[in-house]
Amino acid sequence: MSDTTGTTTVVLVHGAFADASGWAPVVERLLAAGVPVRAVVNPLRGIAADAAYVASVIGQIPGPVLAVGHSYGGAVITNAASAVSNAVGLVYVAAFAPDEGESLGEIEARSTDSVLPTALRPAQYPAGLGDETAVELSIDPAQFRESFAADLPESVAAVLGLSQRPIAVAAFEEKSGVPAWRSLPSWAVVATADKAAGSDVVRSMAERAGAQITEVDASHVPMMSRPDVVTDVILAALRTVG
Repeated sequence: MSDTTGTTTVVLVHGAFADASGWAPVVERLLAAGVPVRAVVNPLRGIAADAAYVASVIGQIPGPVLAVGHSYGGAVITNAASAVSNAVGLVYVAAFAPDEGESLGEIEARSTDSVLPTALRPAQYPAGLGDETAVELSIDPAQFRESFAADLPESVAAVLGLSQRPIAVAAFEEKSGVPAWRSLPSWAVVATADKAAGSDVVRSMAERAGAQITEVDASHVPMMSRPDVVTDVILAALRTVG
């Protein structure tokens, strides 16, 4: 593949129960296409804090940035891209695209496709320097493949389930801010077998955002199971904004 994207940098933001390594197949393909790319670490502590962190990363990148978010990472870029001047577009990959005042918990409650609520397990984590604690959520490893990565090999899904990064429950309770999709062009990959975020709410959010939608027969992790499709959507977005 040849580079037809100019100097726009792709910033990949992972979601809950995952880390930046999940983007590896897409990163490999973007590098092969000559595209500048960064897969950043998402703290998973809450929308406002995580968006502030990602916005700081985007704002320090010279030139325009195409922000790509997976799952909860979609909510993060929705907020982060509103806080910087160099974001030129958004790509949602099996991702949340909340409107102002919405919480992810409210959105998930509307899904009939998601099985995630019954698979979550709470745990305590230190919330400060004293004895204060807060609650974070992870997926029961025994249910990880079914709910999150059903189209990955069992051995791969087992490793992901045992190395997942929990997310603070506050991230599902916080109200989202002014969405960047109101002012920026957006694209969306809707995984039709998504049992985590839920294909139904992912599709409805993408439609509301006016995103150019690509449907793919995949679980919640199409960037791992169908990386060619995800990469093609990102490249198409780059050709438009770049």
